[in-house]
Amino acid sequence: MEAALLGVAVAAYGGAGSAAVGGTILGRRVDAAVAGLLAGGLAAHTVSLALRWDRVGHGPFISMFEVLSSNVWSLTLVFLLAFLRVRAVRPAAAVALPFVFVLLAWTLATHPDDGHFPATYRTLWLYAHVAFGKVFLGALLVATALAALVLAGPRGLATLGRAGVEGEVAAESLVLRFVALAFVFESLMLVTGAIWAQDAWGRYWAWDPLETWSFLTWIALAGALHARLAWRLGPRVTSAMVIAVFALAVLTFFGVPFVSTSLHKGAV
Repeated sequence: MEAALLGVAVAAYGGAGSAAVGGTILGRRVDAAVAGLLAGGLAAHTVSLALRWDRVGHGPFISMFEVLSSNVWSLTLVFLLAFLRVRAVRPAAAVALPFVFVLLAWTLATHPDDGHFPATYRTLWLYAHVAFGKVFLGALLVATALAALVLAGPRGLATLGRAGVEGEVAAESLVLRFVALAFVFESLMLVTGAIWAQDAWGRYWAWDPLETWSFLTWIALAGALHARLAWRLGPRVTSAMVIAVFALAVLTFFGVPFVSTSLHKGAV
């Protein structure tokens, strides 16, 4: 049943991404179809994750398959909420959803092993740490997708214009709103992670690879915000910095945890 429901989610996510890209190319509004397919896919994915959680006895954050699958779920959820709440975000679906689908394809290519749930993970701080991290990455995905449309030039701005975003300055303002949200939640992720580390290993910080890369991502995000506010950089420069920070965040979330040999691996 888990696999069948995940298959339904794959089909729905793929349909939503295809509709978003097709609608952008043809200049047609497909918002209702995208939202409906995402909601249906999320519903099936949620039940699949819940069934797995009940079967293996722990949340989806241990094995590589679980980490990827739960991040696909959370990225889709955050994007759908932004899509429904902020009309101007809707054109960004053509950029954000293909990235989510790539992660989903990677998920399906990994072995769905159950993993081992260590004693150090039995704390509520872990759940807070993971939740804040997922909101951070979701908000940054929205910002990055919008930034990509800004960098796309007149065609991208025209797409945003159909959603009520007039010009580069307005588009940049929207990008910065989601970047600021991402910064808040990444800060919370680091704080709760340090508290969890104190409970689990008797230290708040040890500069292991994942901690170091997470801090570098936070520095890069803070630096991008500071540079924009202090030096009044143009919308395209700001957008390029946001995309660079997102690339660093992707490496932190989906690269370092699977190659690190330290205790704080992220995938056990």
